Amino acid sequence: MGERPIISMESLPDPPPEFTHKLVEVSADMIFPGTLANFKTYIKQAGRFVLYSNEEDKFSENHRRRLSAHNVNEIYIEAGQKDDFRRYVRRNLGSILLREDLPLEQRATIFHQASTAVVKDLFHDSHLDSVLTQSQLDRVVELVRQATSFLKGESSLKRIGALISHDYQTYSHSLHVFVYSTVILQTYELGKDELVDVGIGAVLHDLGKKTIPHEVLFKAGALTPEERSIVNSHPVKGVAMCSHLPLSKLVTDCILFHHEKMDGTGYPTGLVAEDIPLPVRVLAVCDVYDALTTNRPYSEARTPFESLRLMHNSMRSQLDRDVLKRLILILSGASLV
Repeated sequence: MGERPIISMESLPDPPPEFTHKLVEVSADMIFPGTLANFKTYIKQAGRFVLYSNEEDKFSENHRRRLSAHNVNEIYIEAGQKDDFRRYVRRNLGSILLREDLPLEQRATIFHQASTAVVKDLFHDSHLDSVLTQSQLDRVVELVRQATSFLKGESSLKRIGALISHDYQTYSHSLHVFVYSTVILQTYELGKDELVDVGIGAVLHDLGKKTIPHEVLFKAGALTPEERSIVNSHPVKGVAMCSHLPLSKLVTDCILFHHEKMDGTGYPTGLVAEDIPLPVRVLAVCDVYDALTTNRPYSEARTPFESLRLMHNSMRSQLDRDVLKRLILILSGASLV
């Protein structure tokens, strides 16, 4: 990107009115030092947009520092180059997350923003009968592979935890479950391929909720038996939405069985205890924990302590106790490795 300075706006004319409607805001943290761009970037000063970099400019660490010094937290890209920007993030995210010379807090922010964008795309502006596309699956797989190494240890979880919002969205919930599940599963003896599969399953576990009418999914009051049946159909519908794609059995199990309970009272099949695969039992615990700590139309968020106490005291027969114990220890900062 060279060393193009933040420039004065006093002598610049206003851009054409139609120009600003074609810009998309992204975080300045998503511009990675030492990488080449394949899109233009713009900055906004005094209410006006200015071209800041062209395609094939190289971004520098000095550039990041100067943007920060001038309180430039957002940059803008052309809407027509949004796919180019996504490819840029996918190409560079893995190496950026593993750069030890970058502060962990900064890398956690980059991870959270990049992964949120990927997962949000699965649930945003979709038709109720839509299916998962191969390109969407490819983005999820790549994200999970890049994130698995970064999520090792409790320090990453602590930094990411500070960024987790307590306002419920299906896509943010799916991301949170992925993060919690990955950290817990790394305390078991799972291979990397299994970790990746569970990560994919965690991201996709609520995909079937895309088929549920908004007024049912976000109803403030109690659900009718018919509405409850509709909501409870989302694991089966999620699997159906992925049936044309080459998913492993473990990924499918995560989507289909994440509401099964140890005492057999879950759905859709009423599996009991060890009949539920361990990775799915981990996902189920994380699913409940994130739901309890999140504001929903029918329930206010509980504190982490209140949520874990409720899970321990009132859900002991439903949840895997060893998994719950590991979640408690990890959230308390204890090392299990």
